Amino acid sequence: MALDLPAIELPTPVQRVGELTPASFRGLEAAAFLLPPAPAPRIWKQLPGGAELRRLWKRRKDNRAAALSVNSAGIAIHVIAVDGSADCFTCLGAARKVVAEALKSNPASLGLGAAGLESIASCATSDALLAATAAAAFRMPTFKSQPPAPTRLRRITLLGNEERIDTAKTLAAAAGTNLARWLTALPANQLDPKSYKSIIANLAKTEGWEFEYFDRSRLRRENAGAFLAVAHGSVGAGIARLRYVPKGVKSPPHLTLVGKGVCFDTGGVNLKPFKSMQGMHGDMQGSAVALGTFLACSRLGVPYPVECWLAITENLIGSASYKPSDLITASNGTTIEIVHTDAEGRMVLADTLHLATRDNPPVVIDYATLTGACCVALTTRYSGVFSNRPELHDALIRSGRTSGERVWPFPLDPDFDEMLASNVADIQQCPAGSEGDHILGARFLRRFVAPESAWIHVDLGAGENKGGLGHVPTTVTGFGVRFTLDLLETKEIEAALTAK
Repeated sequence: MALDLPAIELPTPVQRVGELTPASFRGLEAAAFLLPPAPAPRIWKQLPGGAELRRLWKRRKDNRAAALSVNSAGIAIHVIAVDGSADCFTCLGAARKVVAEALKSNPASLGLGAAGLESIASCATSDALLAATAAAAFRMPTFKSQPPAPTRLRRITLLGNEERIDTAKTLAAAAGTNLARWLTALPANQLDPKSYKSIIANLAKTEGWEFEYFDRSRLRRENAGAFLAVAHGSVGAGIARLRYVPKGVKSPPHLTLVGKGVCFDTGGVNLKPFKSMQGMHGDMQGSAVALGTFLACSRLGVPYPVECWLAITENLIGSASYKPSDLITASNGTTIEIVHTDAEGRMVLADTLHLATRDNPPVVIDYATLTGACCVALTTRYSGVFSNRPELHDALIRSGRTSGERVWPFPLDPDFDEMLASNVADIQQCPAGSEGDHILGARFLRRFVAPESAWIHVDLGAGENKGGLGHVPTTVTGFGVRFTLDLLETKEIEAALTAK
């Protein structure tokens, strides 16, 4: 079965700027609106079917209830309440609910807007509604004999803003997030290392990126023993390198993105139990998020070069599989004592991070479904972040809040290395116990990053959340693209990326 990348972006929105009136809705089949908990009387006059909506609104017992809907003159109007002090995550969640109602009828044209929420910038409400629409309208992989009807959505109109707003960042983030979601949701017999490489190569050709693949032979020459230990039983395994360079820019790469791409994880000889092996086709979502972020940066035309390195393999069982107590040498010369073969993510990332940071890029961000310990610490509503620059912690938290993809930083103090001490090698892969494994995994990875680089490690606890998260209605969230794009605009990161 051919893996054809679906349309991952929305049509460019039409913007009807100016005061909202019932005439603003002309030509639309449906509309989704955010309203305050207690709309002023004038608000209802601005909406088709406003009188009926007002009656339904007054009967509600809970301001946090689901969207209300009426049909007036052939236009289905859907509204939901958002408090004027709501943060980005809350706005995205409300947008997800109201957009879901608006798309149930599979309209060809959809209006999006807010009324009476002057305390929330129009760009913020438009961002929330556009992001939710992009996520809900996107068709995730399905292999049913009777697939769902394709979306009819061909026109999106932003209504009621006082001036035109720039939607480029929202649309780029949505395209990257949808790409990450689609790849992560594919079953392992559809997305193996060979097919993954083909998808990446085709995407690189379409988008105009440089593409290079470090196959097994090349990785042996690079002495990438940590990656190869995991990849022994995986056909087509390798490390993909992508490069985007803006026109007229000849400087070396500035931003480097790295992703864990384990297409299926059995646990290796330390075989996972049945329940733990379910869903392990999604253990490559770190690479999917890195690739989606790379796509978004390219689509936005960021003014600095970007590289993306993807560690693509499977963790299978075979005659040459690595085993507990094996001694492995990584590409930077570090010797590793193997403790547990299910800690494969840090192994493949070790060599990938070393290769990716040999040129000392100023900023490195890696993404991985690295540890269950991170989910235990934060649930699957937050992702964990780590950095060799503790002064970035505040910027990381802020970007999580302003993007609606929330993160929380964890410590990386040197004394944690005592828990990774080995009697026979430079370092243990992991301890025998699971205590603090998200921290220890990050400490392990830190050893393979050039110290000159500002490094951020994202442990994707929120990569999957049952029922969706924020603006995304599916369990697979694509978490990380929006967060990263916001982070790149912080003064702390921007200064590092634009320094001469």
